[in-house]
Amino acid sequence: MSPEINRSDQTPEPNNIGRRVVILLLWLLFLNLLLMRSDQDTLVPYSQFIDQVEAQKVSQVNIGTERIEYTLKPEIGATDTDKPKILVTVPIPQDNNLTQRLEDHNVEFSAIPPGQNGWISNLLSWIVPPLIFFGIWIWLLSRSQINSPGMLNVGKSNARIYSQGDTGVTFEDVAGVDEAKTELQEIVDFLKSADKYTRLGAKIPKGVLLVGPPGTGKTLLAKAISGEAGVPFFCISGSEFIELFVGIGASRVRNLFDQAKTQAPCIVFIDELDALGKSRANLGGMVGGNDEREQTLNQLLAEMDGFDPNTGVILLAATNRPEVLDPALLRPGRFDRQVVVDRPDKIGREDILRIHAQDVRLGSDVDLAKLAARTPGFAGADLANLINEAALLAARNNRDAVMMGDFNEAIERILTGLEKRSRVLNELEKKTVAYHEVGHALIGAIMPGTSKVEKISIVPRGIGALGYTLQLPEEDRFLMLEDEIRGRIATLLGGRAAEELIFGRVSTGASDDIQKATDLAERFVTIYGMSDKLGPIAFEKGRQQFLEGFTNPRRAVSPKIAEEIDKEVKALIEGSHRIALNILAQNQVLLETTAKTLLEQEILEGEELEIQLKQVQKPSVIENWLLRGDVCDLLATELIKSNGKIVS
Repeated sequence: MSPEINRSDQTPEPNNIGRRVVILLLWLLFLNLLLMRSDQDTLVPYSQFIDQVEAQKVSQVNIGTERIEYTLKPEIGATDTDKPKILVTVPIPQDNNLTQRLEDHNVEFSAIPPGQNGWISNLLSWIVPPLIFFGIWIWLLSRSQINSPGMLNVGKSNARIYSQGDTGVTFEDVAGVDEAKTELQEIVDFLKSADKYTRLGAKIPKGVLLVGPPGTGKTLLAKAISGEAGVPFFCISGSEFIELFVGIGASRVRNLFDQAKTQAPCIVFIDELDALGKSRANLGGMVGGNDEREQTLNQLLAEMDGFDPNTGVILLAATNRPEVLDPALLRPGRFDRQVVVDRPDKIGREDILRIHAQDVRLGSDVDLAKLAARTPGFAGADLANLINEAALLAARNNRDAVMMGDFNEAIERILTGLEKRSRVLNELEKKTVAYHEVGHALIGAIMPGTSKVEKISIVPRGIGALGYTLQLPEEDRFLMLEDEIRGRIATLLGGRAAEELIFGRVSTGASDDIQKATDLAERFVTIYGMSDKLGPIAFEKGRQQFLEGFTNPRRAVSPKIAEEIDKEVKALIEGSHRIALNILAQNQVLLETTAKTLLEQEILEGEELEIQLKQVQKPSVIENWLLRGDVCDLLATELIKSNGKIVS
């Protein structure tokens, strides 16, 4: 790790004001206690005082409203140098005969004159407690400056500052995002050779927004830009600007850019920008929305492209939710460029694996190109985790190097979870799971567009998975054809179809398959527009670009259209289910033979599995079902008649 500069030149030294105030107040409190208790040692009961008066022992009495001070007559044998001791008692208001009793016994008495220590005690008793509280509060505030930038420094930026080129990352440490690196290389070149651009009138981009799925290396790219350009790098998260009190976030934005301007040219990187820059149009039911977030966003907009020019400060930001950002933040002049940092392709995955494997001792049988082909959809963070998991497995097995088998096991761990040998199934459950998984494998082996079946297992893994069929694609795919979607739905329903065919009843094991098949069928109709009856109409609202999950609701449609959507989804699911039953019925002997082998071995993979899957027979009805039958034939005829042009 490179050395990190934690604002040592901006944070003031903690002062000793609070400590001094506390010490002073403690002395005042001590003085007040001395004044209040100076005579507490000689306090005597009032009844004893009356007895001493009656016994002719009292020499002089000073009477006050709250205390009576008196002295006793000198004892026989006492010298003149002995000072009479002053005794104190508390008067009883109901005793109205005290003065008469003192006169009867020839005791000299008088009143206590005002102006003694009583007013000081009263004053201190009122002032000292709140001052002590205030002093402790000041002391805590001064202490907080040592440990955190909060409290007294709430308006100051919390950005971590890296000195010139000290992020420890360059473009050599980033792989799999060549297009993004090419776009960002221009910024590095501008910071290094600004004259080449300014002499032609070109201006440095004010902002660059990195968008892409989680784990693709957006933060790593930002560090690499700073490392390549050799300029100061300010790093902060968008959530660090937002506080409970209105105005603090805006103050932190101002403070951040003030610091950056003093070290220009430099780079300011805001991670998770969506925490700060959400659209102001989506305020919900609250009038005015979140004032703190809105004021912070307004200040950021003004700093990026406001009245005062922001010279020499390049703002980099990263988010995986660009669809929620405010339009004013995305316009040219603020974020001039949006660079997509997407999941890497096969070549990119191989380069990423090679970088992360530099510090790992690999076995002679490890083929990184083959690993890259078996991990489509993996982001950079996933691949780094794959390398680490394989190394941990090799160390657990006391190997001298990481072998290819460790990588294969690591892929299964990431995709399906850990093995759970302790979860013992009874014979009926084990048999049901075996036929279920073989049903998936047989249908997946003949359907177009489905991934290659690599392994079948009835060993429980992960959360609730009693068995699994591992399918790994042989190439990167970016589009799905209609017949491939139908084939994927049929493959998902193959497990349930096998249970119906063999046992005549179904189990709960297909619940996850049914959920996935239903979601895919609904997208088939409402998003992809592949329904013959409803046509190419989108019935779903826009979805998140880079985050998985389909949570957005349908558009407002009439009850009749909603009913048609449900009918089309149901028809697609039922058709896929019938096709799955048809395939398995024609291959029932192969289904039973393969399931028995799986029950004996628990795992089928490699050449043995490949031999079994090559025996699957494809019914003729499949082709017509996949190609939508007469609809596709009619369309092809019309295309031929019109020389490639569709006629009405």
